[in-house]
Amino acid sequence: MKGKVVLVTGADGGLGTYVTQAFLDAGAAVVGTSRKIQPSDFESANFTALAGEISTSSGAKSVVDRVVEHFGKLDVVAHTVGGFAGGQSIADTDDATFQRMFDLNLNCVFYILRAAVPLLRKTSGRVIAIGSRAALEPGAGVGAYSASKAAMVSLIRTVAVENKDAGLTANVILPGTMDTPANRKAIPNADISKWVQPASVAKLVVWLAGEAGKDVNGAVIPVYGKDA
Repeated sequence: MKGKVVLVTGADGGLGTYVTQAFLDAGAAVVGTSRKIQPSDFESANFTALAGEISTSSGAKSVVDRVVEHFGKLDVVAHTVGGFAGGQSIADTDDATFQRMFDLNLNCVFYILRAAVPLLRKTSGRVIAIGSRAALEPGAGVGAYSASKAAMVSLIRTVAVENKDAGLTANVILPGTMDTPANRKAIPNADISKWVQPASVAKLVVWLAGEAGKDVNGAVIPVYGKDA
């Protein structure tokens, strides 16, 4: 990945931290963005912290514009931002919860892709987005979350079809429950030995972004761990 410029959204999150570090270890120049990210979050001269807000069209465009202003190009977008809400049936889900899931899990992806795709077409770039097993296997009580992730999958696959002429690839990874601090806190009595390790997902992201992954496009990749 030497010479490549990678934008990681949610770079200081439970998975984003691993994805950012994996790209740094592979030699890429990594721009990590989130609302509160700091330069001290990663000890590497190849890391650039870019505080930003990608939940709005203008915010996402600003992030991408600043990457290009600094580096002159963009090769990879690794999108790890997302949110979860559950516990209510569809009949009991309120408007705010439903809208919040689509804001976090779909609209952010749309805004960042709209800003980044024209640049990625110039570099035969890569898009790798993190979805959820729930996109394909919805469960009771998580309807808004599942629907937003399913819509995100459709969006990524559309980008894959629309831009294959430029050599741009777009793929989505669907992890099962990941072993992150937030999930350990939320599900304290779970058997974490069955959970997906973030480092494994991060390695797959880097592989898809590298030379070996150039022929994978429009893929929806399940990573379910020992619960498969």
